[in-house]
Amino acid sequence: MFDWMAWTTPVAVFFTCIALMLIGMTVWEIKCPTVERKGFLPISTTRGDRLFIGLLSAAYVNLIWVGLGEKMAQWFSLEAEPSVWISFVLSMLVLVLVLRKG
Repeated sequence: MFDWMAWTTPVAVFFTCIALMLIGMTVWEIKCPTVERKGFLPISTTRGDRLFIGLLSAAYVNLIWVGLGEKMAQWFSLEAEPSVWISFVLSMLVLVLVLRKG
């Protein structure tokens, strides 16, 4: 069923984190309903809005990293492409930034 996808450890960790975030946000929303607020994003957002925007941003960070991996290896004279764990950490930092300050 999932043969079409390359299930590596980083991919599994990434999707597990997303699932845990969705569960956590659901419980948080039930216990403490959200209020719209304005951060650095150009619109007023709820926690769910910021989670969605943060997840999209995290996905783009990972896609850009994978797309530029070969180029980065050339630019920095690396023997191999940089690890996707670096993009995972960067994408989680972007997600936290959007959730906290967005």
